[in-house]
Amino acid sequence: MPGESSADRPTGLPGGVRAAMMLIGFIPLVHAALTVAPVVLVIMGRPRLLLALTPATLYLLPPVVVRLVTWRRPLQTGLIDLASPEFLRWWFTAQCQIVFARLPWLDELLRLVPTLYSAWLRLWGSRVGSFVYWSPGLVILDRSLVNIGSRVVFGAGVRLNPHAIAPIGGRRALILGPVTIGDDALIGGYSTLLAGCVVAPREVTAPFRTVHPFMQIEGGRRSRVSPLVMTDDLDALAG
Repeated sequence: MPGESSADRPTGLPGGVRAAMMLIGFIPLVHAALTVAPVVLVIMGRPRLLLALTPATLYLLPPVVVRLVTWRRPLQTGLIDLASPEFLRWWFTAQCQIVFARLPWLDELLRLVPTLYSAWLRLWGSRVGSFVYWSPGLVILDRSLVNIGSRVVFGAGVRLNPHAIAPIGGRRALILGPVTIGDDALIGGYSTLLAGCVVAPREVTAPFRTVHPFMQIEGGRRSRVSPLVMTDDLDALAG
């Protein structure tokens, strides 16, 4: 509408950024098509050995692409303007993971084999210790931004979400940061850990709770992790 500021619009994004987001948004479709293509070729009479390309394309291609994109320059963390190139870099890595977000049973298949899921997360760039127990229903977004210690136990339905988009300082921004969990921690079922939060070693968190961006839980108490995001907006989000 006339006189409407960019902050009042649904996204407040420049046209070029919106166009780039739409173009990058085709990545999940391309990923799915490449995964199915070997099956179609075999049906058309090509060698059955091509079927081996389906699981390789499904599970290996996206993490390899993300590692190449973030190899020399890791994703920026903290507050990221939605109109910045850094936002589009994150958006690209996020779209590489959309197939797994839409079809969470693909992650569950890997969890049936001990240590396989942890190894797959490391391929994305995660740091994962040994003897981690991944309960059913766990959801991880931004697989390159989780740091998990050894002997960590996740309750059912836990959600690790290293990103959030929220109004900060009168404008919308991406809040991005790794979720870090120390050795021997137990994460209560159906809880949500948001961008940049830290759970100290041997900590036991309550179920059905949300750990807000850049908060640390240690000794049962919460404290701010980074002064870079100590704004009134994030304090309001933390309630």
